[in-house]
Amino acid sequence: MRVLVTGGAGFIGSHVVDSLIEDGHTVVVVDDLSTGKREHVNAQASFYKLDVRSPDLRDVFAQERPDLVNHHAAQIDVRRSVADPAFDADVNVVGSLNLLECAREYGAKKLIYASTGGAVYGEPVYLPCDENHPLNPTCPYGISKQVVERYLDLYRQSHGLEYRILRYANVYGPRQDPFGEAGVVAIFARQMLDGQEVSINGTGEQERDFVYVADIVRANMMAIAEGGGQIYNLGTGVGTSINGLFTLMGDIAGYDRTPNHGPPKPGETFRIYLDAEKAHRELGWRPLVSLEEGLRETIGSFNQASQ
Repeated sequence: MRVLVTGGAGFIGSHVVDSLIEDGHTVVVVDDLSTGKREHVNAQASFYKLDVRSPDLRDVFAQERPDLVNHHAAQIDVRRSVADPAFDADVNVVGSLNLLECAREYGAKKLIYASTGGAVYGEPVYLPCDENHPLNPTCPYGISKQVVERYLDLYRQSHGLEYRILRYANVYGPRQDPFGEAGVVAIFARQMLDGQEVSINGTGEQERDFVYVADIVRANMMAIAEGGGQIYNLGTGVGTSINGLFTLMGDIAGYDRTPNHGPPKPGETFRIYLDAEKAHRELGWRPLVSLEEGLRETIGSFNQASQ
């Protein structure tokens, strides 16, 4: 199968590309390298340095004719979405519409979309959140992701483009950039290994659902199978406080300094974790990597990269 991966030089996308190639697929990567890294792109993949908003994306589709699109390119920084919602919408909504139009015009059969379970639900009415939980995002990033989900359903009804939406919890693991639009695990890992003071936003009692990148990649591979029109949460169903995460990572990294507590981030949900029973029931997916195991792998990879 010919698969086009947007954001394929990024943290999650590059791991997806590796797995696709390992499974024998022909892979095309589109990434503008604004946050991704060229060295993360598998050498066996074709690469186009291109923004998903660019009209030149049609030329890539015309030449490559992908059967499947895996859409990971996005503006993912919640703080930036709050500060510049127009930019967030331009990348995430307008860029995705450009991609959908290309997929429709050049006959792609299916699109797998990386959405967010941490931002579309807002402050939970109940926990863990399942796919039927009301959508009430509290930041522009969550709104932009929800809007694209609606467009995907429209394109399925109007043009027969199948989709599967994967709502990620907080994904962490090797290749996450601790200096860019990073998650808290990457930031803590780098600061701890460098002996720097770690800053925690707010009280640290806020809870997140941390899921290892290899588990997310497996779900992407499972979503390739026939069928579509479905949304799946991908998480562990367990909330971990940021203070608890700090303690666990400190024990693994041998870090004994106390954290500094700063102001909370605007637009962020305080407590969220996801019910992924539907993904288990319909895709056969469940997370296999424990938080401690995943953190050891992640900290080890950061440590190796700095040597």
